[in-house]
This record gives sequence, structure tokens and C-alpha cells, in this order.
Amino acid sequence: MSRIYNFSPGPATLPEAVLKKASEEMLEWHGTGSSIMEMSHRGKEFLSVAEQAEADLRELLQIPVNYKVLFLQGGATLQFAMVPMNLLRGKTTADYINTGSWSKKAIAEAKRYCEVNVAASGEDTGFNTIPAFDSWKLNKDAAYVHFTPNETIGGVEFHWVPETGDTPLVADMSSTILSRPVDVSKFGLIYAGAQKNIGPAGLTVVIVREDLIGETLSPCPSLFDYKNQAENGSMMNTPPTYTWYLAGLVFDWIKGQGGLDAMAQVNQRKSDKLYAAIDGSDFYKNPVETASRSWMNIPFTLADPELDATFLKLAAEQGLTALKGHRSVGGMRASLYNAMPEAGVDALIKFMQDFEQKHG
Repeated sequence: MSRIYNFSPGPATLPEAVLKKASEEMLEWHGTGSSIMEMSHRGKEFLSVAEQAEADLRELLQIPVNYKVLFLQGGATLQFAMVPMNLLRGKTTADYINTGSWSKKAIAEAKRYCEVNVAASGEDTGFNTIPAFDSWKLNKDAAYVHFTPNETIGGVEFHWVPETGDTPLVADMSSTILSRPVDVSKFGLIYAGAQKNIGPAGLTVVIVREDLIGETLSPCPSLFDYKNQAENGSMMNTPPTYTWYLAGLVFDWIKGQGGLDAMAQVNQRKSDKLYAAIDGSDFYKNPVETASRSWMNIPFTLADPELDATFLKLAAEQGLTALKGHRSVGGMRASLYNAMPEAGVDALIKFMQDFEQKHG
């Protein structure tokens, strides 16, 4: 068997060691005679898996004790609604920072529940940079400030955490969580879809400060109430048990790699290599301002767009897949999440250099 290098933005490649471990435990988990996906979510066996996964995530992110960790369903997209439902807490307005496609989706959904103040936007520059903090027009009456630290489609990323004072900071960390250390105490709420750095699609992690929960919009479905979910251990209904189990394997794998400091070193090295290859060529171009470039998602274009299809075809033949850019921006995109080995980036760079020699 020969595995490809999968540069998909999500669902993304998973650590091979995790897949092997899951394969070994597929039919029978720890001598129980059944698969983990067949077990009751309220049985002691699965509860031990769930508790260990939370403990490992808390350890990796050094999550303070006054934060709840929820393992939910619905993807990060459902959080676009759940955040205002839970965090408005009697207020009628919230601040949003617009840095690309996912920010725009969050803004559109939030407008169903409150007045949205777009405090800063990168739209005028084609979303190729992060708006400078001194240009933000924050509303002192806002219930919270929402931002997307990394935009997977445009490839722009915050390399700093906004200071919002007493106004809770909310972050959609779907594509950056666990890629480096983060000070959770600077945030009121962090949410992340699993299918980038956590595990397979189907699970969403929410990390929320305790004092921010318990006062929802009315009416609010009981399943959408963070307080209800926290009090029930994220098990008000049957959770995505197998995805939760796999996330736990990923957390353990990250610990085995040396934790988030080690992941950050590797991730920065991978992205630096690819950006250097792009910048050192007249054939490839990255559209993002240097200071706002993403570690996780690197878009690039070819000098001649007519060569895009050929590039993708030949790359796939070399085992380099899912490099097509998003339909809204075109070109190419390489996603370099935690599970993408450095050898995969090296192979992509070698292919790009060979392709340029033949077609440039």
C-alpha cells in the first residue's frame, strides 16, 4: 500500500499512526469483544474514552479550569448561530471582523439574531491581508467580538490575538487549533470543526468560559444551549462516538510528537519552505501580504492559468492530491495541517520545481 500526500483543506489527512491504531482496534476495543462505535455512549468503556480525550485536550491547550470543553455536532457552521444564541446575554449587537469567506458566513448567520457591526474588513483589498488593529471600529456595547484566525480559502491568518478588554473574544479556530500553543484565557469562546487538525468530520469542539453560559436567546433549542450541554457532558443526545474516539487518538498522537511547541516548529518550517519556493520563482505567486500569510493553507497561482489542469493532473500522478484552489479564487492551494508530513511538502516543492523547468 502506498499512501498519497493529501493536501485537502478538509476533510484533511490524518496521522498514519492514528489510522493504524484505529484499524487495530476497529473490530474489538481493549478486549471488550466489540467495536468502540458499537458501544453505549453512557457505558463505562466509552465514558473512559471521552474523559481521556477531554483531559488530553485540556493538557495540550492548558485550558483553565473555569472553561467548559464541549464535544458537539453540526460543524463550525452551526456555531455561527449558537454563538449569538448563547453569548448575546441580553445585548443586541456584536462585533465581527471580516477577513474572508468564513467570516462572511459567520456574519450572515449572526445577522439573523442581532445587529452586526463589521468592525474591520479586508474586502477592499481582496482579502489579502489582516486589517491593522488600529483601524478597527469596535462597539463598546457589543456582546462579543468574533474573528476567524485563519481563512482556509484566502490563506490569510492572524499572527496575533486581538485585545478586546472586557468584551469576550470569540474565535473560529477550525483550521488553526492544535497547530501551535494558544493562550485560551484570552478568549471567551473558541470553536473548531474537527476535520482539519482534530480528526474526521462530524465533531465540533467548543471551549467556553463558564461565566458566559446560561443566558440564551428565547426561544433556543435545548441542544443549542451550552449550559445544557456542559451539564450533560456533551451527551444530551448520542454524540458522534467514533469521531470523538478518533479525536482522542489524535490528541494522544500530538502529545507523542512533543506537544504544541513541537507542532508549531514543524508547521512553521513546512510553511516557510513552501513560501520560499513560491517567492523564489517567477512562475508561482502567492497573493497574500507576507505578514498575513497562513501556516495552514497556502494558495498559489501559476504564471499561465492555462497550465492549471496539467499541473493538477501531473501532481496527482505523483501522489500529490487535492491541490486545486477553491472555486471562488482559483489557482492552487496546499493545506499543511499537523498530519501533513514534512516529506509531503518536500515532494510538492520538488514537483513544482520540475514542473516549472518543463513548462515555465
